[in-house]
Amino acid sequence: MEQNTSKPIQWFPGHMAKTRRLISENLSQVDIVIELLDARIPKSSKNPEIDRLTGTKPRLTLLTKSSLANPAATSAWVRYYSTALAIDTITGEGVKSISPAVRDILSEKLKRYADKGMSGRHIRAMIVGIPNVGKSSLVNKLGGGKKAKVEDRPGVTLTKQWVTTNIGIELLDMPGVLWPKFDDRTTGENLAFTGAIRDAILDTEELAAKLCGKLYTIAQADFCTRYKLDPSSLEGLSDYDLLCAVAKKRGFLLSGGELNTE
Repeated sequence: MEQNTSKPIQWFPGHMAKTRRLISENLSQVDIVIELLDARIPKSSKNPEIDRLTGTKPRLTLLTKSSLANPAATSAWVRYYSTALAIDTITGEGVKSISPAVRDILSEKLKRYADKGMSGRHIRAMIVGIPNVGKSSLVNKLGGGKKAKVEDRPGVTLTKQWVTTNIGIELLDMPGVLWPKFDDRTTGENLAFTGAIRDAILDTEELAAKLCGKLYTIAQADFCTRYKLDPSSLEGLSDYDLLCAVAKKRGFLLSGGELNTE
């Protein structure tokens, strides 16, 4: 039987409220804000409070994990934002373009520095974004080593830290921050699907069923190929039935032949 999915997904632990204060308190120390969005869910991963917290500070938007996203969709989102790049810290895509993009955005300010004989001054940038969006991986990539702790779960970075890079930019890495109430259920689900919300507060079996339904809807051929399923056998199935079909195909069985959907 499919489970009740009426309970909204929310996650806003105390340290996130502290992060909002840290962003406001440290904004005057940086020249630019680098906001990271997940390329798979650019709209859902954009914290609406970041605009309020950072005001008119110059901004560069980075669509992270681009190798996991649809290239055409990512290109459309890059065009949507006035100053944006698609990057991937695993493949290295776009990472070398960050420094030129920052300098282009700050060109007038850098010219003023040069006119005052301060051309060697380091640029300071604040890194912001939701949990598990790839901030620490980017910091390590630009810092030339393991400067920040990286794990495949949200809420690992809990305090700010300054990191010097080899591209003339000092980075202020901020903890990941969500917002107190998501606008709609889809946003909460997308954040949960991509690991921005701690698994311990979620019904992961229910979430997996939802994800099966979404993937079947938006990429039926890829879904069927990935799990070696016959499309004709899936017509009209519920999300939970799709999860069961995957479990059966992969041989996930308990004693007595019951499907092990967990």
